[in-house]
Amino acid sequence: MAGGIGFALALTACGGSDSGDDSTEGGGGETAASSIDCAPYEEFGDLSGTTVSVYTSIVEPEQATQEASYDPFEECTGVTVEYEGSREFEAQLLVRIQAGNAPDIAYLPQPGLLKTIVGDYPEAIVPAPDATAANVDEFFSESWKDYGSVDGTFYAAPLGANVKSFVWYSPAMFEDAGYEIPETWDDMMDLSQQIVDDGAMPWCAGVESGDATGWAGTDFVEDVVLRTAGPDVYDQWYTHEIPFNDPQINEAFDTAGEILKNPDYVNAGLGGVDSIATTPWTDAGFPILDGTCWLHRAANFYATQWPEGTTVAEDGDVYAFYLPTNQTDIKPVLGGGEFVAAFNDRPEVQAFQTYLSSADWANAKALATPAGGWVSANNGLDPENLSTDFDKLSAEILADPNAVIRFDASDLMPGEVGAGTFWTGIVNWLTGASTEEVTDAIEASWPASS
Repeated sequence: MAGGIGFALALTACGGSDSGDDSTEGGGGETAASSIDCAPYEEFGDLSGTTVSVYTSIVEPEQATQEASYDPFEECTGVTVEYEGSREFEAQLLVRIQAGNAPDIAYLPQPGLLKTIVGDYPEAIVPAPDATAANVDEFFSESWKDYGSVDGTFYAAPLGANVKSFVWYSPAMFEDAGYEIPETWDDMMDLSQQIVDDGAMPWCAGVESGDATGWAGTDFVEDVVLRTAGPDVYDQWYTHEIPFNDPQINEAFDTAGEILKNPDYVNAGLGGVDSIATTPWTDAGFPILDGTCWLHRAANFYATQWPEGTTVAEDGDVYAFYLPTNQTDIKPVLGGGEFVAAFNDRPEVQAFQTYLSSADWANAKALATPAGGWVSANNGLDPENLSTDFDKLSAEILADPNAVIRFDASDLMPGEVGAGTFWTGIVNWLTGASTEEVTDAIEASWPASS
């Protein structure tokens, strides 16, 4: 399976027809699906009539490209993939596991959540099959496999990868104002002040996300920790070798607060500082489009959130630059991604896991994402199959020899912290609580066993 699915398969499966209807007229001709070479799937045996349920936080518009990338697998194996995306995924997944109603597959956005599930519900989750492990060994770095492992057992293969260290802006507005893309953090802060001096407000932000409200703010803080304290301290922080309220972490909060808690800098076009807590993360960058905001820090996948018709390009409506740093020897990159965990070991479930860990799925997904906003750390992904220059920029950042990539810290922390008190702490911080009050409370919530 590691190399078995032909590349032509991905091309034919994802192309479809102009009308959106794969049926033939008058009984003649062939459908796109019938041209797929299904021989590589024969090793899975007869899976016709079976179903695999998938539960995930990936919702529209990204859901459509996810489902499209499954077409070759479904056509060739006879398996039906039932997809359910939910913005309440993090909270509801554990409820479903507790109730004995776990999905066959869940895309976990936090390795910390994987550890919580393995620790609290070891009978519910099943290790990844050997074929999936072989794919991960071939196509991913060892660190990605480690993120999907608990106590030496490999459970969950990587799916997509996120590059979170981006700042979105309007190329036309920058050109008209004579602004340059900042090369360092100090340059970016000088630019922010220049925008204020020129009579505007530079930054817009939002962290509202249903039951997951706050996560976008944790990303901002984590990016700053990498830039002010460095990768080694970052590692000590999420592993709790240093306390959450270590002075170096408080300094990072305060540095982020020079933007996020500065009423002169935020919340452009949206309200006061406290409006960040109630502004949906999906909409927070939109004021760039009407000229009321200049800068919005968000991950590469924010490309999929812009309203229909928005052009993401260096000469388009919006584009993004790497979140700069004053460090000269490294290029810190905050990353993230999903991991494919299984709660059933039926043959069709294992077959789907293996497909998702292959280079063939990564290329099929790239081809199925014409609007862009998606990359993978799978080294079998051909960058030329990525749809946009922005996606290729994300891939270049991941491959930069000076890049020091760290996975989202909140996703690596115990679930009750990373997907709990850290999220709520961000909301409290944005609505008036001090850095010390917030970090002290989060430190006090850290489970004694972790």
